[in-house]
Order: sequence, then C-alpha cells, then structure tokens
Amino acid sequence: MLARHRIAHYQLHELIGTGGMGEVYRATDTKLGRDVAVKVLHAAFANDRDRRSRFKQEARALAALNHPHIAAVYGFEEASDGCALVLEFIEGPTLADRLRRGPIPATEALRIACQIADALEAAHEKDIIHRDLKPANIKITPAGAVKVLDFGLAKALAEDAGRVDISEVPTGTRQGVILGTAAYMSPEQATGQSVDKRTDIWAFGCVLYEMFSGRCSFAGESVPETIAAVLGRDPDWSALPAAMPENIRRLLRRCLERDMKRRLHHIADARIELDELLSPPVVLIRSRSKARTWGISAAAGAILLLAAFGAYFGLRRIPKDNPAGPFANVTERQITNNPIENPINFAAISPDGKYVAYSDATALRLRLIDTGETRVLSAPGGL
Repeated sequence: MLARHRIAHYQLHELIGTGGMGEVYRATDTKLGRDVAVKVLHAAFANDRDRRSRFKQEARALAALNHPHIAAVYGFEEASDGCALVLEFIEGPTLADRLRRGPIPATEALRIACQIADALEAAHEKDIIHRDLKPANIKITPAGAVKVLDFGLAKALAEDAGRVDISEVPTGTRQGVILGTAAYMSPEQATGQSVDKRTDIWAFGCVLYEMFSGRCSFAGESVPETIAAVLGRDPDWSALPAAMPENIRRLLRRCLERDMKRRLHHIADARIELDELLSPPVVLIRSRSKARTWGISAAAGAILLLAAFGAYFGLRRIPKDNPAGPFANVTERQITNNPIENPINFAAISPDGKYVAYSDATALRLRLIDTGETRVLSAPGGL
C-alpha cells in the first residue's frame, strides 16, 4: 500500500495522526528536502468515489486559503490504490494536548482564540467553512502561533470557476447527512440540516468555552448523548472563571445560541472583540523634562491610571486572579515639553480620544479635551 512507504516523491515515515477519513504521516519531500505531512485516504475508502471526491475537495478548499494561521497545502497526489494530500508539517502540540493540563490562563486563551478567529475569518471571506473545528484540529507552534488544520469537511458556499464544484461532493449540503465531531457540532449540523459559516461560530464558541473552563461544553458518554446535550442543554456557565470579563461571557453566549438567527453572524465580530481585550487601553507618555519629583515608576503610573479610568468610566474589569491580564502591554513614548512652572510627569489618552489623564507635581488630573474642563482624580504624596 502507498501509505506504507512512498507516494510520488514523498517518502513516508511515522504515523502522526488518524481521523475519520485518513491517516497522517510525517514525510520527506525528496525533491525539496523538507518535512511535510502527508494525509492518506483510508484504504477502505480508496475505491469509494464519494469519499475520494470529498478528499479532493479538501485539497481544493485548502489551496484557496493562504493565511498564516491555516496549515498550507503543498500538493495532491493520486495513485491507483489511493490518494494523498501533502500539507505543511507543523511542530508543536495540538490545543487538545494543551487542554489535557487544564484550563488556559486568560491572556493565553484570548491570544489563541484571536488567531483561530482570524483563520476562520479568512476562510469565510472565501465562502469556505471548516465544519470540523475542534481542539484536535488546532496546532500551537513552539513560538505560540496557532495553525488551524484539516479543512477536510470544508464546504464552498459559492460556485464559480475559481471555486469547488459542489456537485462532485456528497457532503452535508443535503438533508440528513451528518459530518463532524459530535461535541463541537452546531445544532443544525447535528440534525443533518444545511449549514453555513455560523456552524463554525458555534464550534469556535465550544473551543473558547473549553479553553476557559478546562471542560468540554457538551459532553456525553456516547455520540447520541452528546448530540442530545448539543440540542437540549446549555453549557455549565458556572464552570467559567468567576473573574472572567462580562463581554467574554456575552460573546460565548452569542456563539452558542441554538437559534441561528440569534447567533453571532460573523466571526470578524468575535475577532474584533478579542482584539480590543488584547489591546492596551491607554498610551503612556513620559516627559523628557527632569521633574523634581517623579514619585512613581511608569509601571506603577500605568496601574494607577487604569484604576482611575476604570473607576471613572467603567473600563473593562481586570480579572482578580490576573490583575495585569491582557491589559498589561502599556507603551511609553518620549516627548519634549517646554519648560513650565509645573511640568507634566506623564500622561495617558483614553481609547476614544475624549479624555487625557496626566500627573504633575501636585496631583493626578483628568481633562475633557473638547471643553478643557479638568478634574483632580487624586493627589498622592510624592506626585
């Protein structure tokens, strides 16, 4: 069999994964001298026209995607006894491996989720859905980059000369066909209905929930029990960290809404929400002038400003178990001030550009930029 030794100019080595449609081998591209992953269609399906056609669909769908968070496709090979997809080989564990150690810290989980959302957004822009998003199909490289794998159940939503001919592919576009992994299936997918990109959004919500809670959102001891949970039971929201920001809870509920009309419609909206959580809420500006009383370090100033803005304007809460959380990346910029009687030590601008908070030798102040109205927030000793 081709899966035992070689296909075309790819020398197959050890088995590194198995799935519902094929086996994945680490292999060597003997022409280019690089490691690749070769996914070989199961021998039992090699002569099945429908299965083989679906496997070719995977190659075409992946070839249309060129994105840093999606595993690249290098080629598709056919032989008399089977066929194989040649993929980028990615070092590192899967997200499923990582989750075996328990929940993922908030900042790390948000960074992973943001990259997954970015990958799905790129696929959805090309009218391609994954249909089998799950932790086992997400790799994390040693550098911390996310790669989404295995678009083997992807479906092209639009038909034209540049995309896949769906008429060749007997996937879940027809009533009654169920494809995917039960615990991450959307309700419409689990009942064999036609699906669209909102089915990926449901699966994304399942993955996000699992990263924060350390447990599967819809678990059962059998496939029927799991599907019953998907169709009729909410996740255990109490399993989420108590200090989780409310906007993440809201995002999860919108992703895991059974009614497709009420579910989040675009993964880009989730990506934007996650981006905002990972972005620093203020920009620090430190003066070059030598103030006689600096008082506190820039890091302490950042924390003080965040607390002041949070108290005044209800900015995002920082989890108690991780005070810095995703909001710790504060940027300092050097500026030159004209010498004045009471020089500014440091300043911060609000995200909407309406306010500036600054400290001088006497107090921490907040100014409304439009009107110039200024309020004293605090007057700590040493400032």
